[in-house]
Amino acid sequence: MSHHNTAFHQLLKPLSRHEFEGLAQQHHTGQKLRSASRWDQFVGMAMSQLSGRQSLRDIESNLATQQRKLYHLGAKPIARSTLARLNENQPADLYEAVFYKLLHRCKQQPSQHRFRFKNPLYSLDASIIDLSLNLFPWASCHQGKAGVKLSVGLNHGNMLPEFVALSDGDENDMVKGRQFKFPKGSIVVFDKGYVDYQWFGELTNQGVSFVTRLRTKAIYKVLERRPVIKEKGITSDQVIQLNSAHALKRGAPKLRRVGYRDRDSGQKYVFLTNNFSLSASTIAAIYKGRWQVELFFKAIKQNLKIKAFVGLSKNAILTQLWIAMITYLLVSFARHCAKAGWTVQRILRVLQLNLFERRSLREILQPDPPRHKKCEPQMRFAL
Repeated sequence: MSHHNTAFHQLLKPLSRHEFEGLAQQHHTGQKLRSASRWDQFVGMAMSQLSGRQSLRDIESNLATQQRKLYHLGAKPIARSTLARLNENQPADLYEAVFYKLLHRCKQQPSQHRFRFKNPLYSLDASIIDLSLNLFPWASCHQGKAGVKLSVGLNHGNMLPEFVALSDGDENDMVKGRQFKFPKGSIVVFDKGYVDYQWFGELTNQGVSFVTRLRTKAIYKVLERRPVIKEKGITSDQVIQLNSAHALKRGAPKLRRVGYRDRDSGQKYVFLTNNFSLSASTIAAIYKGRWQVELFFKAIKQNLKIKAFVGLSKNAILTQLWIAMITYLLVSFARHCAKAGWTVQRILRVLQLNLFERRSLREILQPDPPRHKKCEPQMRFAL
């Protein structure tokens, strides 16, 4: 029987330890660490993400029971007080840098979305990570609530969050959205929360296409009417100019207005885009595909530890959130070992029970089909 390291060890392989230690030296404050390293901190926090640990004491006791298996990871058990101190004081910027280093490696994997066009397709959205106002008064946002906002640009080709930013819960979605530099030739889809006429002009000048919804009270002038295929649900296809005083002042470009009616629900939608080459039905399908980013938020909230936190400071919260995003990338990287059609969500659930098993990832994520044997039931009444 061949020897295998633990599933956790194999999962961490894409993460270069040499690069990690170099980044750890760059993002360090205070005296030299003695009782534990940033790698020990990362291993402990990543383990808690994958196995659903609920507290610092829970993390400490579980690491202690796996001490022999941690040796092959180059890590050691860490006391809860030490882990709390590292989360509190050492900059969370380290894990943001590690995330983008790992993302660069994950992006080298082949990717393809379901549309015929070859342009990269991104969904842009933001979600609030809810916090308790009593425990996290620094995160107060509005109406007596507290939270941290997670903004994501999700690539539909590989389902990876290629653009990620964390900000205060009361910050407008546009602040981080405008900072993401999407590649030239890509298509970005977002909801009406990101409507900004000046940004529309900037995206157009950058060679980036977008698809969004037209605001109900938007003022515009129809410049051209295009033929429509009503059998595909298209009700209108027009070239328009937003001509309100605000739109003209912000430099809004000529845009395309696409009307669509869903045949199943009868619901009407009006889309806005700067792409004049794709068919109107494709524009409608692109916006429908925006639902993938909602599924991404649902998956990480259900399967990663971003609802219950093991620290109270802002740095501790950001540390835990960035390590959660790194964990998502590591599991995404391991999808090549899984059965076709397995989602990241399903892989996370399987790994939760097999994290320290000495079996190959492929064996865990591609289990043999059950063998059904015909056998007599153990209990049967003789009638």
